[in-house]
Amino acid sequence: MEATDVGAGTSSKSSKLIHGGLRYLEMGDLGLVREALRERELLLTRLAPHLVSPVPFLWPLRRPALERAYLGAGLVLYDTLGGARSVPRQRHLSRRGVLAAAPALSVDGVVGGVQFYDAGEDDARMAMIVARTAAAHGAKVATRVRVDSLDVRSGRVVGAELIDELTGESLHCRARHVALAAGPWGDGLRNRSGLGSEYRLVPSKGVHVTVARERIPMATGVLARTEHSVLFIIPTAEGWVIGDTDTAWQHGPELPVASGADVDYLLAKANALLADPLHREDVQGVFAGIRPLAAPAHTDRGAGTDTTRLSRRHVIDGSAPGLTSIGGGKYTTYRVMAADLIDAAARALGAERPSVTARVPLLGAQRFRELWSARAGLAASSVLEGATIERLLRRYGDGVTELLDLVAAWPQLREPLDGGLGHIGAEVVYACTHEGALTLADVLERRTRLAIMAPDRGLAAAEPAAALMATQLDWSEARTRSELDAFRSLIAAQRAGERQPDDESALRAYRAKLAARTAEVSR
Repeated sequence: MEATDVGAGTSSKSSKLIHGGLRYLEMGDLGLVREALRERELLLTRLAPHLVSPVPFLWPLRRPALERAYLGAGLVLYDTLGGARSVPRQRHLSRRGVLAAAPALSVDGVVGGVQFYDAGEDDARMAMIVARTAAAHGAKVATRVRVDSLDVRSGRVVGAELIDELTGESLHCRARHVALAAGPWGDGLRNRSGLGSEYRLVPSKGVHVTVARERIPMATGVLARTEHSVLFIIPTAEGWVIGDTDTAWQHGPELPVASGADVDYLLAKANALLADPLHREDVQGVFAGIRPLAAPAHTDRGAGTDTTRLSRRHVIDGSAPGLTSIGGGKYTTYRVMAADLIDAAARALGAERPSVTARVPLLGAQRFRELWSARAGLAASSVLEGATIERLLRRYGDGVTELLDLVAAWPQLREPLDGGLGHIGAEVVYACTHEGALTLADVLERRTRLAIMAPDRGLAAAEPAAALMATQLDWSEARTRSELDAFRSLIAAQRAGERQPDDESALRAYRAKLAARTAEVSR
């Protein structure tokens, strides 16, 4: 279950990558890299080939002998651990080769480079597809249901107290065993319920900015070292994602916001690599999320915690009777994390039923390759452009046939949304009928990425999208206006925070702008 929408928290705020984690090699965590590369291969080849695809990256070199040898050795190990089974192997480039692949890079000090591959994905779409796949196998999925506290009796967890966020109704859920996967909210839930843990969560804020694809003329992503971590310039179908930050967050998990300092930091790091510097006006979108990093319970809780040095491994805790919880981890290893959590909970119940999810394709994967081969015919029969069919296949897999059925029944749905980066009306309707979208933000932030990738953050698409949603969800005119006002207020609040110099002022500005717009709407 989700307190708001599937993927509304950290699961839609990642770097949009399925990657082995080159920098974890440097930290000596070969096991984590091997595990991540194995999961990447599973997703690319079996579980989600429609959602995950190879992405080239270039690492520019400035110290020819030492850096090339050091990085080359690391990438050989990366390939050996599994990196080259489902993507091309690394290759070394001369200075001329670097500039041919990435003409947007500054030539100053570049002596060569190494090109390698990782994989890209749409994190919010992946989260939603995982939830739908679980539902297809018998799971019950509820959105807008918040866990208020765990029900503890005689020292044992026997259920949870829930709040229906749509009606305000209190609900009680009894359970023989509770598996808690609440991300950065986990510590708060355990603390409110009087339960300890063998680990604690250290919140780390990660911020990304997006810019238009034509603003950085090159055909490859770029990865480079920073003082504490690495910087990614990541190509996507809609534009570039640049990130990220990795800083301690002290203000609770509910509203992570990007500040002006975050945006300036990312632009400065990107501009150290680019020949034509980026400016604030080039930034189309900004998004921030909280990593729930796990640390031993006895470690220092000071504000100066260096989150870049904390492991991205996940931990399972079964110290409280009736409760198994998980913390830490990284997006790439989500399946292993889920399997470890549920296997541990099953053992606590006396059941030994190892996970089979490594063999269960996600929804949309089954006939994806067959339909991809037939995409020209699909385009002709649906009267949609070939590029549109390809984009739909990469988002919905074999579920594209359901969208084409919608278009056949309602031909207007083949029309692109105004300002919608190619998204068509059928996708908005499908989000309501098949993907559980209940608000305009669900569609514009997560079912599509318009709120972070469109130049106006989805504002132009908001009205036509809301009109289509109204037909499916029986919204009144007043409800439709309310949804539009709420989305516009959200974007205004985000922009207000991004103009502030630090986290605290950004959070104050966000809350103030949102409250002011909400009060204005209510009048």
